[in-house]
Amino acid sequence: MIEEHLVRAAQRGDTVAMNGVLDALTPYVGKICGPIALNDGPDAAQEALIAIFRGLHGLQEPAALFGWARAIAVREAVRVARRGQRQRPAELTDLPAADDPQLAIDVQDVLRRLSPEHRAVLVLRDLEGMDEQAAAAVLDVPSGTAKSRLHRARASFRKAWSS
Repeated sequence: MIEEHLVRAAQRGDTVAMNGVLDALTPYVGKICGPIALNDGPDAAQEALIAIFRGLHGLQEPAALFGWARAIAVREAVRVARRGQRQRPAELTDLPAADDPQLAIDVQDVLRRLSPEHRAVLVLRDLEGMDEQAAAAVLDVPSGTAKSRLHRARASFRKAWSS
């Protein structure tokens, strides 16, 4: 966790403190952007960190830093994924064993077939462990929209996985 005094110092323009805040947030932002923006994950993470850098002075509560950064990371990852959206379907054949490295490649291939909005809701629910209302708040959509996106995302994932 990043200490409040470090965030406050960064907000006042302390370059060393800003570097400390960004260094601490980088792995977290990358963990969120990667599964949403896929191959463009590093670009999305970079865009999110730039937005965090530019907007940090407006953050009212330093304790809310990670939630605020998460919302920015999701927004930027979806935006970058939309911009560079590519359809690269691949044929999945036999299901690999759980310890087979091919499994991660196959899962990433199936994720590529989903829209950025569906990947975002899956990341927030299944990787971040958020409930539907919290995910809806981060995505800035009504709770029902987040719930239906999650349902469609999971159905699309299952369908793409089995094809």
